[in-house]
Amino acid sequence: MGKDERLKSRKAIDQLFKEGQRFSVPPFRVCYQFTAAELKFGITVSAKNFKKAVDRNRVKRLAREAWRLQKNELQQVLPEKNKGLDVFLIYTAKELPDYSLIEGKVSIVLKKFLKLVNETPAANS
Repeated sequence: MGKDERLKSRKAIDQLFKEGQRFSVPPFRVCYQFTAAELKFGITVSAKNFKKAVDRNRVKRLAREAWRLQKNELQQVLPEKNKGLDVFLIYTAKELPDYSLIEGKVSIVLKKFLKLVNETPAANS
């Protein structure tokens, strides 16, 4: 995942949480918004649920890796539809996951996005 694919602008994240849509795929809450730019991704893990930064970072690393390996199809479809997508995952579970769980859930999230992209009309803005 390159620098240009990270969702890290405070302004963009605030707008995403104010105006974006949400859905849940436990243990993730997914906040997203269609944009005119490219695909951008961010993740957060609550310090309330994981006191140690090591644990929070591990969950984020697993999720980013699962996203990186599976995003290709979505990344090819978005430009064809003249769309971009900002995605922010919020990890809500209280226990450390293993990679297979995260990989499966990220796969479900990406399939849902493919379905959303294919059924909504192309953005002109």
